[in-house]
Amino acid sequence: MENLKQAGDVLFILLGAVIVMAMHVGFAFLELGTVRKKNQVNALIKIIVDFSVSTLAYFFIGYTVAYGVDFFSLASALSLKNGFELVKFFFLLTFAAAIPAIISGGIAERARFGPQLIATAVIVGLVYPFFEGMIWGERLHVQAWIASVCGAPFHDFAGSVVVYAMGGWLTLPVVLILGPRAGCYSRDGRIAAHPPSNIPFLALGAWVLAMG
Repeated sequence: MENLKQAGDVLFILLGAVIVMAMHVGFAFLELGTVRKKNQVNALIKIIVDFSVSTLAYFFIGYTVAYGVDFFSLASALSLKNGFELVKFFFLLTFAAAIPAIISGGIAERARFGPQLIATAVIVGLVYPFFEGMIWGERLHVQAWIASVCGAPFHDFAGSVVVYAMGGWLTLPVVLILGPRAGCYSRDGRIAAHPPSNIPFLALGAWVLAMG
């Protein structure tokens, strides 16, 4: 019975990970629909490479920072509980990779490829896991302090604060520093907002994100 329960837990977390990972398709389509046609390929490649860099940064550094767990162990140890820890890593990775995807959409057409990837590695490897570890990993006794002050620990629903709010918090100062897209929303001092370059992609991206 215990083995069946563990298998069910693994399946449930795996399905959740697949759904959250599908949201990255939504991020990609949403960004493709909002940038100008000349930048669509660049935007798509950035989303894909961001996820790749996020995977490496979270695997080697981020997951250890957040939970004190690493994967430099024997396969026999990692496969315990029907591989639950590995599936849990995949599930949490899909959330971690959402942070640079949110930032990418906020600074579309205004950031160089290389510096953005470096920022992705730093955020997913250090910045986000530090906050994630305090809330989800119960590290640094932050949750215990909140419980002592408020009578209950902080409950984050579906990553609403740990993931999505933090993505917005990190995006805001960058947007303020970079400013508006040059020549995109104004020309010769006049407002000249361009329409979405691809409305089907924009609608599909919004639908996928809403479903996710």
